Amino acid sequence: MAFGKGCHLHLIDGSAFIFRAYHALPPLTRKSDGLPIGAVAGFCNMLYKQVEDNKGDDAPTHVAVIFDHSGKTFRNDIYDKYKANRPPAPEDLRPQFPLTRDATRAFNIACIEIENFEADDIIATLARQAREAGGRCTIISSDKDLMQLVGGGVEMLDVIKNKRIDREGVEEKFGVGPERVVDVQALAGDSVDNIPGAPGIGIKTAALLINEYGDLESLLSRAEEIKQPKRRQSLVKNEELIRLSRQLVELDQNMELDFSLDTLELREPIAEDLMAFLAEMEFRTLTKRIADQMGVEAPLIADAPVAVEVGTPKAIPFDADAYEWVKDRTALEKWIAQIYGRGWVAVDTETTGLDEMLVDLVGISLCVEPGQACYIPLIHRAEAGEDLFASDALAEGQMPINEALEVLKPMLEDPSILKIGQNMKYDAKIFKRYGVSVAPIDDTMLMSYAQNAGLHNHGMDALSQRYLNHDPISIKSLLGTGKSAITFDKVPVADAVRYAAEDADITLRLWQFLKPQLHQKHVTTVYETLERPLVPVLAEMEMHGIKVDRDTLSRMSNAFAQKMAGLEAELYELAGHKFNVQSPAQVGAILFDEMGLEGGKKTKTGQWSTPADVLEDLATEHGFPGRVLDYRQLQKLKSTYTDALQEHIHPYTGRVHTSYIQSGASTGRLASSDPNLQNIPVRTEEGRRIREAFVAEEGKTLISLDYSQIELRILAHIAEIDALKQAFREGQDIHALTASEMFGVPIEGMDPMVRRQAKAINFGVIYGISGFGLARNLRIPRKEAQEFIDRYFERFPGIRAYMDKTVEFAKEHGFVQTLFGRKIHTPEINAKGPHAGFARRAAINAPIQGTAADVIRRAMIRMPAAIADLPVKMLLQVHDELIFEVDDSAVEEAITRARDVMEGAAMPAVKLDVPLTVDAGRGANWAEAH
Repeated sequence: MAFGKGCHLHLIDGSAFIFRAYHALPPLTRKSDGLPIGAVAGFCNMLYKQVEDNKGDDAPTHVAVIFDHSGKTFRNDIYDKYKANRPPAPEDLRPQFPLTRDATRAFNIACIEIENFEADDIIATLARQAREAGGRCTIISSDKDLMQLVGGGVEMLDVIKNKRIDREGVEEKFGVGPERVVDVQALAGDSVDNIPGAPGIGIKTAALLINEYGDLESLLSRAEEIKQPKRRQSLVKNEELIRLSRQLVELDQNMELDFSLDTLELREPIAEDLMAFLAEMEFRTLTKRIADQMGVEAPLIADAPVAVEVGTPKAIPFDADAYEWVKDRTALEKWIAQIYGRGWVAVDTETTGLDEMLVDLVGISLCVEPGQACYIPLIHRAEAGEDLFASDALAEGQMPINEALEVLKPMLEDPSILKIGQNMKYDAKIFKRYGVSVAPIDDTMLMSYAQNAGLHNHGMDALSQRYLNHDPISIKSLLGTGKSAITFDKVPVADAVRYAAEDADITLRLWQFLKPQLHQKHVTTVYETLERPLVPVLAEMEMHGIKVDRDTLSRMSNAFAQKMAGLEAELYELAGHKFNVQSPAQVGAILFDEMGLEGGKKTKTGQWSTPADVLEDLATEHGFPGRVLDYRQLQKLKSTYTDALQEHIHPYTGRVHTSYIQSGASTGRLASSDPNLQNIPVRTEEGRRIREAFVAEEGKTLISLDYSQIELRILAHIAEIDALKQAFREGQDIHALTASEMFGVPIEGMDPMVRRQAKAINFGVIYGISGFGLARNLRIPRKEAQEFIDRYFERFPGIRAYMDKTVEFAKEHGFVQTLFGRKIHTPEINAKGPHAGFARRAAINAPIQGTAADVIRRAMIRMPAAIADLPVKMLLQVHDELIFEVDDSAVEEAITRARDVMEGAAMPAVKLDVPLTVDAGRGANWAEAH
């Protein structure tokens, strides 16, 4: 249907749906693997309701869900502080963003996001196009920034309140009509988006001024006429900021879009696709409801096995009103006496945010017995009341922070008192910044991780619901959500007591429940030797951070931009004409329509899909898709690293302080975030160059120590491959040996391409690589790749035997183990369908990758003692590599000691049949050292 008169376009604000779903619903995780899916579930329900409720005369003929693209937009180029003070998305929400896009496509609805533009700009452009085409447009959102678009056939709908927002609704909100909304916003500013506006002028005053003077420009030109001195001075002094603010709030209604309104025509969901997605998410109720509505059979969703729990937490009811508000030294000292009487205490901190290196300590909670908990508020602010510009005076009933820490410090540092926390590394870093070294510790998150890796996540809310049958007070209920969210120091103290003390209470109960099970589940050694002692090591590394040179990143960013331009020209030549390289639809049209390549699939909107796996397959046959992949890789490097890393440089230390996540991967591998330093590419020259920006301080050197082929060595040991074990003992080139064995060619004078193929197979086998995957890696035909893999297994039959044996063990026991006793649960190992292959590959790889992860953990735990008397700091861990910063005078000794620790890390717990070897490098930057 061509869009025109009689058509009705619905534009759904996807981000608003996501955040509404996340904040309105309790946390939910997928039973099979612990993936957070609460926001996805809410999003799907809202989307389904939107589809089902819109019947009859007012039904849409065209519909799209519009999302914000991650990263900077053109507004950041106008004003670099735009949205600078917005907190990062919650950790459990981040993995759900791409799933909501998948959900939209599963419902067969157009899913739109465009780099460098916000969803609001796309909505503005489409609304204008609909208006000009003679149709209607309803924007499904309550976002005030979109109210400037209302009028002329465009209205808004707040689905939560079931309230339509027309011209009168806008006037009720802003005091002006839609055409003057941007003028009011430019004056009032927006603290959430960091839009400056005119200080001291709010929405009401701004509307009053605009109504009196007609528009913003007239107001600014006649500002000297204003009688009120403060208003006059604010307008005159901040004229440039006000005009800048108008640029920031005005939406771009004239974007160049590579699709038309016609492509947004309403389509019925394809039952097979929608059922597959809902089943994959394990939404049992929603799947059944929609299946019944569509008249199809709901797919069977198997229940994930749940480990049998031993013991029961103390059944003392939670009573938030019973927690104590500690107001003075006398009260706190009574708690200290109780703690010494028990010998343990659960501790939790409340802070002004999530960045441990920047936030302020707001309060501390303690718990000594289930139900007996307190909160010590420290810097809660007095309520501002009606005066938004009230001072930052402290609320009454709080101890001075120095006095509270003076009382607590001896106990927190006392080796006879066990301090129990949930994710204790965070709290330990907060205390360390205030001069308190917390030890010894226990961590309930890590206890759960040691017992249940692969079964569920290990956040406090999830553990409380699962093991205590208790839903904790939601932090969102105190801080609010979205643009109106506050920091914890603004929470009234009485409310903070209930929330914060409950956290400590829950932590203690979880400890009493989980601690005995470490022994009963035979994972005490894992917790005591691999998890608990790693906490202070990681905390110290994170606080050291690593210096990053901003100028180097800027130069790289420019170089990547130039190289992208060169690839763009090359692609134009291969295609025979210009096109938008960043448009998957246009790339697909060239590949499948113009070049006639096979293997393409279309999206629900009828456009060609060009994900990486499709391009990797095609790259084995044609040069064009390979160049597109190269372009996208550079684009990712630029946006994710050379641009984004600069934002993570600490304002005071000048260093980047990543946060390591011990419980992030079921195999024991560490993850890192804010920023993620584990995913810096190493296979391409451009990816390796990113490391040039990580530099040593003057007079110091970076040294890198990297395990050589550790996972292949572990495979040779576990699978008892004599030829590989002998080769490692003799220090042979393992990839050349594999090539010689497989292809019957001599090692001397071997063709580098033959060795490269053997190397790809060696590493690919560890991850259960298929013929398809190897073909993509080597860009060779699939048949040839599969022949390589078949020949590999013929030459090394022990590897196939290991794989089969491991899968059988996983099917029988529901888990696999590392050589050090770490259990990695495999809940989907007996599943049918597409998940079966993935679960099988994961089970095969987990003992190998997990053992390697355990080895480097053991090395990290031993390292501080080994280098204690040297001027050296351990800074980073990236999979099999450790990076140190050392005074120039001590480089050789530091390398010798660190290598000795790493090469002997498996002993005495495990004696490997092959030696572990460590390659060492040094340099002024990480690239030189690696």
